[in-house]
Amino acid sequence: MIDRSPTISRDPAQLRLAPNLQDWAHEREVFRWDALREELLAAAPGSINIARLAVDRHAAGPRAQRTALRCLDRDGGRRDVSFAQLAARSNQFANLLASLPVTTGARVFVLTGRRVELYEAVLGTLKANCIACVLFTAFGPEPLKTRLKIGAADVLVTTAALYQRKIAPIEADLPSLRHVLLLDDDGAVRPAGHLSSYERLMATSPEAFVPPQTTAETPALLHFTSGTTGTPKGAVHVHEAALMHFMTGRYALDLHDEDVFWCTADPGWVTAMSYGVIAPLLLGVTSIVDGGDFEAQRWYRILEEQKVSVWYTAPTALRLLMKAGPELAARFRRQDLRLIASVGEPLNAEAIWWGMDVLGQPIHDNWWQTETGGIMIGNTPGQVIKPGSMGRPLPGIDALVIERLPGGGVRPIESAEASGELALRKGWPSMFRAYLNQPDRYFGCFAGELYLTGDLVRRDVDGYYWFLGRSDDVIKTSGHLVGPFEIERVLMEHPAVIEAAVIGVPDALAGEVIKAFVLVRAGIESDASMREQLMAHARRRLGPALAPRSIAFVGALPHTRSGKIMRRLLRARELGLPEGDTSALETVA
Repeated sequence: MIDRSPTISRDPAQLRLAPNLQDWAHEREVFRWDALREELLAAAPGSINIARLAVDRHAAGPRAQRTALRCLDRDGGRRDVSFAQLAARSNQFANLLASLPVTTGARVFVLTGRRVELYEAVLGTLKANCIACVLFTAFGPEPLKTRLKIGAADVLVTTAALYQRKIAPIEADLPSLRHVLLLDDDGAVRPAGHLSSYERLMATSPEAFVPPQTTAETPALLHFTSGTTGTPKGAVHVHEAALMHFMTGRYALDLHDEDVFWCTADPGWVTAMSYGVIAPLLLGVTSIVDGGDFEAQRWYRILEEQKVSVWYTAPTALRLLMKAGPELAARFRRQDLRLIASVGEPLNAEAIWWGMDVLGQPIHDNWWQTETGGIMIGNTPGQVIKPGSMGRPLPGIDALVIERLPGGGVRPIESAEASGELALRKGWPSMFRAYLNQPDRYFGCFAGELYLTGDLVRRDVDGYYWFLGRSDDVIKTSGHLVGPFEIERVLMEHPAVIEAAVIGVPDALAGEVIKAFVLVRAGIESDASMREQLMAHARRRLGPALAPRSIAFVGALPHTRSGKIMRRLLRARELGLPEGDTSALETVA
């Protein structure tokens, strides 16, 4: 095993490619959004449009025949789609929308899973000056209805099978939905009225398209929050977000021209849109699109056979790979892999060191939200990594630690080392512009020029940020305000623990006491002896005031599909309270 030092430092001279962001301090000092805008628009002058920048400018240049998408199906089949082909197909979809017809600003929802038609539909929607929203295929009818109603969907692209199972039962409650375009229509659903065959309409749709004018502030994308704190909110993003995706693809994910990139996020999650669709296309690299479900051996085989060089995944997936054991990883080669990044739930230090031990690469954690639209804080290849930290703010991002004042205002904490709520100064291009139909909720996220994230963090003396928990997850015990992740991180340092979550349970004396829910590795006995070991470990590392008072062993923890632990669900179940919105739930404990 590698020595567990507080930092991981990799000599840039030993890296396969020199990092795009080498001098973090200098680049933050000289970086200007206007200069990036000029660079990006130089090859595509005119109005700013995400799709034109992502595919059309490459299709008109030397990357025209480069593979944009390498689509892998469940059975091992492969289909390569070039930038030129993707530009033509997205033009056809834009023309298809015009023929329906739909008006500027129409909301086009996509419910298809990972397949090339998702890319065609999303990019064509953006070219046509409409708003794109992708949904999880794992959603049942009710959560789909909630989102389609909030978004006032005009058009839905889905498969015939998903339509029959999930949309037909709720269609009477969706008065705005005027067109449903069906993939894989084998005649089981007879196209009639508002139902149409996607393939038939595309077959007669022209490949030439003259896009209407869009501006930096034209609405482009609708993303729903993961629902960890209640009813999903529809966050609206604009075409100027392309600047953020371009910059973070270059600096946070370190994409170079020759890379093969794989973002494993589900298409219904904002990560898949920002970094599975837009960023790699903007940078002209080849993306892997895997139509299969997670399976450890399949994933290792994809990394090997597709020569993946940059891999962006989630903590849940990484912990499942850890659970599968190092022996499986050793059966596959990863000679091309040079960068692994993770987002969703913060990674504990042990997971990052596991990357070094088993995969030969540290895992670069980063932080952002649906509302930010892109990566704000990250561990980039040119920096020292502090395992367990979120990293440092990227160029163009001004992060602060603030405290909320009794009168409703906020005060930045100026000291180098600080703990409090993370805030971001307005000005980055992918900042959300609204919560759909909820203006009061939107404006409540801001204090003057600051966006208040609701996440509690610690900033250390070197400017690295450490996640402590959501403000609504904070536990108050014996006068101490405790963020759950600092306790969970300590529990996950124990070699027997795969994952942990903690909540506060009401207590007459302490106000709240801490209860932990722990998932242990395969082969470890979840018995009284192990409980005592973990309690002793926690008391030794945290002290008796912050150590869990009780530990429950579980077979799984409840996560959103974006990988976040739903602590409020654990709390509701523990206390017998209403569970609230569980539409984003992936794993039920």
